[in-house]
Amino acid sequence: MLKRTLQIAFLFLAVTLLAAHFCNKIIINHAKGKLYTDINAIPYHKCGLLLGVGKFLGNDSINPFYAYRITAAAELLNANKIKYVVISGDNGTRGYDEPTSMRADLIAAGIDSTRIFLDYAGFRTLDSVVRLKKVFGQDSVTIISQKFHNERALYLAEQENIIAVGYNAADVEGLRGRKTALRERLARVKLFLDQLLGTKPKFLGKKVLIPA
Repeated sequence: MLKRTLQIAFLFLAVTLLAAHFCNKIIINHAKGKLYTDINAIPYHKCGLLLGVGKFLGNDSINPFYAYRITAAAELLNANKIKYVVISGDNGTRGYDEPTSMRADLIAAGIDSTRIFLDYAGFRTLDSVVRLKKVFGQDSVTIISQKFHNERALYLAEQENIIAVGYNAADVEGLRGRKTALRERLARVKLFLDQLLGTKPKFLGKKVLIPA
């Protein structure tokens, strides 16, 4: 009985690792030629999509993923590589509001508030990308996050027939970065499970007009 249980466990682990490997490869391949770190090389798109993340860590220090994304979005706006930015993040619980926090820090960095739009229902990357098209009416975009996140978002954008590139915010090294990389592998498997199951955004709602 124990031997049989171990065999099943080993088979399950092997299948999971194999699935993670292939899902990862597919997403990386789809992102080739669409990722940028050079502000001068990235093409212009009217709209950027800044993917939300919490500002503070458990010890109340600033989350470096957050800080680097704010810097990257400000770089694009200041260089006129995007005209507007949609900040899409989680606002699902009292006292936690990613879009409003990011908007405040972009304004503090000198960005005109009229160039910023908020998406409070970006609970997942899937929601953020689909809502960009169905709610904000955008068929092309520059996605702003870390490379690993941009890769997955670019795959989702392709599925929605959105012309997209990614501007990579600085990555985070050390233990925190390694933990995030592990979670990302699992998120990539879940992406394909969502496709199989036909998962949709939690909310859509009224359309938001972004000026020309």
